[in-house]
Amino acid sequence: MADVAERAGVSTMTVSRALRKGGPISDETRRRIMAAIDELGYVLDQTAGTLSSKRSGFVATLIPSINNSNFSDTVRGIGEAIEGSGLQLLLGRTDYLVENEETLLESMLTRRPEGIILTGGSHTPRSRRLLETVGIPVVETWDLPLEPIEHVIGFSNAAAIRALAHDLHARGYRNIGFIGGTTNRDTRGADRRLGYSQAIAELGLGQARIISFGSPPISMEQGGEAIAQLLDQWPEVDAAICVSDLSAFGALMECHRRGISVPGRIAIAGFGDFEVSRCSHPRLTTVSVDAVEIGRAAGSLLLRAIEARRVGQILPPERHEMPFRVVQREST
Repeated sequence: MADVAERAGVSTMTVSRALRKGGPISDETRRRIMAAIDELGYVLDQTAGTLSSKRSGFVATLIPSINNSNFSDTVRGIGEAIEGSGLQLLLGRTDYLVENEETLLESMLTRRPEGIILTGGSHTPRSRRLLETVGIPVVETWDLPLEPIEHVIGFSNAAAIRALAHDLHARGYRNIGFIGGTTNRDTRGADRRLGYSQAIAELGLGQARIISFGSPPISMEQGGEAIAQLLDQWPEVDAAICVSDLSAFGALMECHRRGISVPGRIAIAGFGDFEVSRCSHPRLTTVSVDAVEIGRAAGSLLLRAIEARRVGQILPPERHEMPFRVVQREST
């Protein structure tokens, strides 16, 4: 800042006022200062201001994956919601591991974010302690945790798959299987498996036929291997619910390779309403959730909570349940 002041022929305080728009400065003086900043490539160091104002100018968001269109769409919605607020987004990827979430939280909280948005409601005990004591707004998304930390924007993954299974049953399918991952590190996937099992029991369909294949998130290739295993183990299966559209697409392609008719021999359904589900042949039945709207709702709620804290208030915890719908297409 001293270099900028010397180049522009003004005091450092005048430079500070110009950068922070905090006082009367003539247009000519501001022009000289901005020209000096441009020439020197100067960027304002916000650290001292953050300590005094408790405003870092950014919010943190943790998502499981950046190559899953649902989560990238959620981030897009958050960005749209906070646009124009003066806040920037710091993004972290957990790779579906709560241990990674804990490490990222510790790192991000040292940078004093003004709020944080998380994916899911499952966290390590240490992460919960950090989030409950840090004194900034927290929004959990993509889930309806029984013990939320503060605010929630989500839906029941179990209820979504229950609805899909009931829909398949209404269409005449009686031997319905499920394809998911081998571990519970994707807690939303585990909830979908639970919803499937609940539906099988509710419908009186007897045995749950579950193939756990691959570490979450399971890929298209793993979905293909899993459908082969499902049919080998239970040849009577006439419908398969997959934990995501990606694994469902892999299952569909494997059926094509083996000459297995879809939906003539077996129906296939997924979750997420990814673009691939709308472009496959046949198009995939799926559960649709508006990921962008989840992001917008989470970002808007976080902004309201941040503004409340800036004036010494605390926004009471809010819980917003987002809608989902079963989208029937040619694969069933």
